[in-house]
Amino acid sequence: MEIADLPIPQDLAASYMARGITKLYPPQASCVEAGLLSGKNLLIAIPTASGKTLVAEMAMHHQVQQGGKCLYIVPLRALASEKFEEFSGKGLRVGIATGDFDRKDEYLGRNDIIVATSEKVDSLLRNQTPWLADITLLVLDEVHLIDDPSRGATIEMVIVKLRHKNPGMQIIALSATIGNPQDLAGWLDAELVESDWRPVDLREGVFFQNSIQFADRNRVIERRSKYEDLDLVLDTVEEGGQCLVFVNSRKNTEAFAKRAASGLKLANPVLAGYADKIRSNTGTNMGRILASCVAQGAAFHHAGLAREERQIVEAGFRDGEIKVIASTPTLAAGLNLPARRVVVRDYLRFNAGKGMVPIPVREYRQMAGRAGRPHLDPYGEAVLIAKSEEMIEELFDCYINAPAEDVRSRCANEAVLCTHILSLIATRFARKRDEVLGFMDRTFYAHQGESPAALKRAVDRGLEFLRESEMITEVGEWLEPTEYGALVSRLYIDPRSAEVIVTAMIGRKEYTDIGLLQLLCSTPDMLTLYVRRDDIYFLDRFLADHRDELWIEIPWDAGEEFDRSLKTALLLNDWVNEESEDAICRRYNVGPGDIYGMVESIAWLIHASRHLAQLFAPHLAKPIEEIELRTKHGIKKELLPLIRLRGIGRVRARRLFNNGLGSIDALRAAGPAKVGKIVGQKIAAQVFEQLEGVRDEIEETGDEQSSLSWFG
Repeated sequence: MEIADLPIPQDLAASYMARGITKLYPPQASCVEAGLLSGKNLLIAIPTASGKTLVAEMAMHHQVQQGGKCLYIVPLRALASEKFEEFSGKGLRVGIATGDFDRKDEYLGRNDIIVATSEKVDSLLRNQTPWLADITLLVLDEVHLIDDPSRGATIEMVIVKLRHKNPGMQIIALSATIGNPQDLAGWLDAELVESDWRPVDLREGVFFQNSIQFADRNRVIERRSKYEDLDLVLDTVEEGGQCLVFVNSRKNTEAFAKRAASGLKLANPVLAGYADKIRSNTGTNMGRILASCVAQGAAFHHAGLAREERQIVEAGFRDGEIKVIASTPTLAAGLNLPARRVVVRDYLRFNAGKGMVPIPVREYRQMAGRAGRPHLDPYGEAVLIAKSEEMIEELFDCYINAPAEDVRSRCANEAVLCTHILSLIATRFARKRDEVLGFMDRTFYAHQGESPAALKRAVDRGLEFLRESEMITEVGEWLEPTEYGALVSRLYIDPRSAEVIVTAMIGRKEYTDIGLLQLLCSTPDMLTLYVRRDDIYFLDRFLADHRDELWIEIPWDAGEEFDRSLKTALLLNDWVNEESEDAICRRYNVGPGDIYGMVESIAWLIHASRHLAQLFAPHLAKPIEEIELRTKHGIKKELLPLIRLRGIGRVRARRLFNNGLGSIDALRAAGPAKVGKIVGQKIAAQVFEQLEGVRDEIEETGDEQSSLSWFG
């Protein structure tokens, strides 16, 4: 099927032609034939790299051409940024929504395409953002994540709410790994487009004793080292390819990257440039190790890295200079980084309470799908490594020849259902108990024929909690949100978290930083650090000296959950007291990316706490507002006047303060020349433009302070 023959805007067709895309792949043509450009709902279950995004893009441009507006939902922020870049510059206005959860973001309605995470769309629905009613096409990327325990229910409820709000809306759902696509297509009232076709042939096999055993052939691998995984990498690089190696822990990614760098021993100015960029942006030992690996053509990639470090690694791999990345499985589910060979080294992963358990088939398929770079590789290889001859057949049966697991609804999970019930009531989607149950009848859970009685019990318990916590009232048959309940829904926090926070605030006279931080780290909304045996003495010593500063009573049988909340709070307390990134990483055994994630999570909970304090404990609102800004920038209270200036981060603010310039008046009195000697003439000029009112009013944050690795 020729691109030129399709009813898509000329600008879009021209952009495809300029990239050498003149014909559709067979699965893409099947989507058009199934009604892609005539408003039909589609579930597109086709392999990675077979063109799902292009199909969605054509549909979006066609919808806009007809006067419509499109919403593209992704599971990860990083993926949202990637899709935003991919869709931009092709004739349509593209917006991205991943930020604060209590804003309507009405300005986004000016765009033709809005890219957003499922959580952000859920928050926009709760805040009754008007442009959502104008959506005529909903694209659901990685729709199989409806099965995800943490975010699956949110994705599902967003779909149900948007279908209720926009009955005529077209839905296009995308996935490469669904075991029961007919089931999901039936729920979405969608045509199912399935295909195994790939633009690059995928060969799946098992490596054992110098040979990759494929279904129809064997391939001998020359042994160059003592390590099988490294030999597979060196073999790929020697023939001009790149390699992804998936392992089961961060520690193992770093260990393998070191071995790979030592084995590759590559060196060129481009790699040196990538390494220098990492060194100039890092303040941690992890970053320095990464830079050394990158300088020799290898890298590791996991959530503990700083955002800039991950971006540099990804860019170096896409450019073909970095030859191998060792990664945890998070890479497979996120960004588009294909390679000639994918090595799935570790197919067992630690699960708390269960020990080492096999990874799901769906996860293997996500990894294997990264094998083969379109237009660059003649083929792609996905290779598992067997520990014994008996395991060869087992790995073929359990992964290579096995179908992906069925997608199941997570909507009846009581731990997450309560927040969605409150949302339905607060936004008037449901005004009666029967209407709540009726709304739940439209879910994938109900479509799959799961136990209606179990769902009703879960709904009843959720309503009971909301009523007892005074977030809703039930008078006769009518359900209404209270001011408290409406606020919690808009703030986009778990009602259970809100109740923990409010209960601790009411009657509290004095504020302490660690008290608030440990309270928030005790809520269901906060992911906490694992506690090692070595941490126990440190935690006990802190409690001996600071027990009275905590806001919640320490239970007599305090166990791991309490210890984890306290350890996480202490890390955050170090951050707001200006401990260096490197010191925090070493003390708590984390990476800079972990610090960033925890700061981001706690900052939102502090923001929500400030609003809850204004309602229930007004005397705490001011100190909470201060800790909110301090947490955002990692500063002590004395730097607050300086941090409000664009271009002044935690390091520059501290430098100014230590030189006697701790206030706006002191800066004015010192003048540009003296300030320039401390922070640089360029930054000083920016500061004095703000002070003189030449630019916009002083903002609380600036672009230069958007990441933890930039401490200017």
